[in-house]
Amino acid sequence: MDRASEAEKIKLEHDAAKLFLRSYEKQFAVHMRHIWHNEPNKPDVSCYQGKTQLDIEIAHFYASENEAMAVLGRPLSLSTQRELAAMSQAADSDQLSIGLQRLLNQKAKKHYDSQRVWLLIRNASPIYHLGDFKRLKATWEIPDCHPFEQVWVLCDFYHGDLLRLF
Repeated sequence: MDRASEAEKIKLEHDAAKLFLRSYEKQFAVHMRHIWHNEPNKPDVSCYQGKTQLDIEIAHFYASENEAMAVLGRPLSLSTQRELAAMSQAADSDQLSIGLQRLLNQKAKKHYDSQRVWLLIRNASPIYHLGDFKRLKATWEIPDCHPFEQVWVLCDFYHGDLLRLF
């Protein structure tokens, strides 16, 4: 990964962690502070939940690779722009279910050098919102073996709509 890509990834993770901490603190009145980034074998970021260290693995959810390119400001061909416009007109709950289940399964295979790890999935797709995640919450299967104490979805890229999967 080149330096620009790594810097972009760290910024996305930091922004997601900051939004999550603010939202969690507001919703549960628990002091959440001091975000720092970690090296490999540790979750992406760490913070303090009250006086206890908490590590957070962060994943961004996109409806498709083309949507990710658009959200990240990459140049898009005219055909890709048309595909995204069509996708936004026909948001499909199956696509959300399958994509999120795939993400949960991938993250469940990871191992971390950490005592407490939460998974934060930040929805980066403008197609899906809190209501979509709530409606489908019961359909996702949390893999039997995983390293996470809790799994959370930040249901909007810019706002703090939180949903705990478990």
